[in-house]
Amino acid sequence: MDSRYLQDKEELKQPRREIDEDRRSFLTAGLVGGAVAAGTLAAGMAHAQQVAQAPALSDKVWWPHPKWGKDDQAGASNYMTPAKVLDTVKLIKDGKVYRIGRIYESAMPKFGERAFTLRIPGSPTGGPFGVNKLIYNDEYLSTEIGQTGTQFDGLAHIGIQMGKDGDKSEMRYYNGVTDQEMNSAYGMKKLGIENVKPFFTRGHLFDLEALKGAMMEAGQEITVADLKAALQKQNMQESDIKEGDAVFFNTGWGKLWMKNNDKFNGGEPGIGLEAAKWFIDKGIALTGADTWGTEVVPNPNKDLAFPVHAELITKNGIFNHENLDFTGLIADRKYQFAYIFSPAPIRGATGSNGGPIAVT
Repeated sequence: MDSRYLQDKEELKQPRREIDEDRRSFLTAGLVGGAVAAGTLAAGMAHAQQVAQAPALSDKVWWPHPKWGKDDQAGASNYMTPAKVLDTVKLIKDGKVYRIGRIYESAMPKFGERAFTLRIPGSPTGGPFGVNKLIYNDEYLSTEIGQTGTQFDGLAHIGIQMGKDGDKSEMRYYNGVTDQEMNSAYGMKKLGIENVKPFFTRGHLFDLEALKGAMMEAGQEITVADLKAALQKQNMQESDIKEGDAVFFNTGWGKLWMKNNDKFNGGEPGIGLEAAKWFIDKGIALTGADTWGTEVVPNPNKDLAFPVHAELITKNGIFNHENLDFTGLIADRKYQFAYIFSPAPIRGATGSNGGPIAVT
């Protein structure tokens, strides 16, 4: 994400708070069928009050998770079962491995004021030792390790402020976990990346750049119609996308990487709420793209800030993999593959670095 959007007070005003009409009717209808139990009325009023305080798109609670329950911290990585692995293996035909992650280096584009600094403390760092005169080198890395370069967003990364601004007991994350019960100075006490299961699942790549005939531009939204057209162009079927699969978007934006970092960071093409909800209904486990946020920025609705992140990660436990490189897959016209990635098990981290691969 680019901090300039979070600093734009005109584009990112506090969303208007509205009470759902059905619930307003509930509160004003009086007696239903001649009588309404006092407890039911009180519960309805409490719920309506919560809705009145809810930000846009969050008028309904999203917890507990209907499939994995109130205590789950693994989200959509729960789809990674032995059956899923065996089904995924069927996609491997030629045994070719593609590195789809970027090289980590200080000059890469980074969101906001995030940093990536590597130092070798002395050369060599130590030695010589023994009669064989062994020497060695170490590195010191200072960075937001889960949120720079090719980055995997965990479930503690994105939340939604419910209730009053600043109320940590109403800052809600996946499965309703609050900031108050989760956050600490030395790592998240809940929803840390160590809870995410390794990914070995079916990957589907949508080449939107080829569909459009050119690199997409910042603020250009990938629609469901675009996705269906890409499937047709690539001789794929919508039914190919199964529960627990991963979906990826090549927009051409990745061509700006290390060439025009300012433009790369200045916005991006990507999916909007329409496409996000389409994939949510299909039960996908992960989205990914050659952009820094996967979703369209700026959003067509200027009052919304990164709503796709909230819908996928916070409300549904669906993960997001950013700043990927599909160059090899695109060159070989490989649009379906085994996506393999094991998040770095850093206790309490909000995300992960690492080297995802695609195997065809």
